[in-house]
Amino acid sequence: MKITIYCDGSCSGNPGNGGYCAILTSEKFPPKTVNGYDPETTNNRMEIMAALAGLKALKYPCEVEIISDSQYLVNTMSKNWKRKVNMDLWQELDDIAKIHTITWTWVKRNSLPELEQCDRIAKEQSESVSLAA
Repeated sequence: MKITIYCDGSCSGNPGNGGYCAILTSEKFPPKTVNGYDPETTNNRMEIMAALAGLKALKYPCEVEIISDSQYLVNTMSKNWKRKVNMDLWQELDDIAKIHTITWTWVKRNSLPELEQCDRIAKEQSESVSLAA
């Protein structure tokens, strides 16, 4: 089955409060949203976390297209950009990516309604960190 994962991360300050969101869509199931936050993080970590959260939500190996406005995420995974930081997350993403057949697609920021929704939810998650503190 083909799954599309739209993902985005947000960070208030860099480092600072962060949030992420992934929206999973397919022809067989209604859209599913997964999201979360981190009280002390960076925007790049949240971009990786969004992709991780989307992939972790899959119950079995799938054909996946991950759509993101993060060149950092997409090019690191598809063009083997050098990895100097966030090695813990890159390793986890590599491990889970092996389970699936993944196409990584970069698009301009807020160029798709699903990415606009991810952006909004990621920002809400980022803001919820300060409310919870």
